[in-house]
Amino acid sequence: MLRAFGNSITPLIFLAIASVLNIILDIVFVMFLNYGVKGAGYATVISQIFSGAGLAIYSLLREKNLRLKFSDIKFNKKDFFEVVRMSSSASIQQSVMNFGILMIQGLVNSFGTTVMAGFTVAVKIDALAYMPAQEFGNAFSLFVSQNHGAKKSDRIKECIKKSFIISAIFCILVSLVVIIFSEQLMQFFVSKDETDIIITGVKYLVTEGSFYVGIGLLFLFYGYYRGINKPEISLILTVISLGTRVVLAYIISGFDMIGASGIWISIPVGWILADIAGFIYMKRNIK
Repeated sequence: MLRAFGNSITPLIFLAIASVLNIILDIVFVMFLNYGVKGAGYATVISQIFSGAGLAIYSLLREKNLRLKFSDIKFNKKDFFEVVRMSSSASIQQSVMNFGILMIQGLVNSFGTTVMAGFTVAVKIDALAYMPAQEFGNAFSLFVSQNHGAKKSDRIKECIKKSFIISAIFCILVSLVVIIFSEQLMQFFVSKDETDIIITGVKYLVTEGSFYVGIGLLFLFYGYYRGINKPEISLILTVISLGTRVVLAYIISGFDMIGASGIWISIPVGWILADIAGFIYMKRNIK
C-alpha cells in the first residue's frame, strides 16, 4: 500500500527484518528448543505477524489517507470486478508458486536429511540475496502502471531499458558475492563441522546463484504485466517457470550421476524460459 504513496523503502525494510527474524527463530525453535518442523512453522508465522502488524501500524500512522471512514466507502461495480480480476490472478499465481515449491521440497526431502538441511539453509540465503531485485520489480510495476494509466508509453519504454540494465547489473554483483562467499554464508547458519550440509548448500548457491539475472528479469516482467493491467500474463510466466522447474527436477535428479544437483539446475532453466516468453510477448505488446 505504501508504494502507492511513493514509499517503497519501508516495505522492503519490514520484509528484510521479517526474513532475518524468521532465520533467527528457525535456529532457536529447531536447534535449541528441538521443535522440529513445527518450530519452523512457528518461526514463519511469528515473523510474518511481526512484519504485517508492524507495516500496518506504520502505514496508519504515516499516511492519513489510509484511515478510512464508513462515509468514504461506496460500491462501484466496475471497480469491484476489476479488483476481483486482479486479485484472483495474483492469488492463483501465489498458489501456483507455493504448490511448485511444495513439490520441489518433497523431491529434496527424498534425498535425505543432509540434502534437506543444506537446501533449507541455502534457500534462506537465496531469498535474502535477491529480495532487493524483487522489490525493484514491485517499484517498476508501480511506475509502469502510473504511466500506463496516463498513456505515456514513451516513458514506459525508456524505463524498461534502464530498469533491465540496473537489475541485471545488481544481480550480477550479487551472484559474484554469493558464489565467492557461499561457504562462509553457509557457516553463518551451520557449524563448520557439518561439512556435508555445507557442501550441499554451496552446490545449490553456486549453481542457482550464478543465474540471479534470470530471476531479476523475471521480477521485472511480473511487474510490467501487472502494470499494464495484464496480470494473467504474469500467471502464465509463473506456470512456465515453476512447471519447467518441477518437471526437469524430477527427470534430471533421477539420474544417479546427477542426483540432487538436477534440482538446482532446473531452477535457472525455468527462469530463463519464462524470461524468453515474457520478452517475446513484451515485444509484441510494445509494437
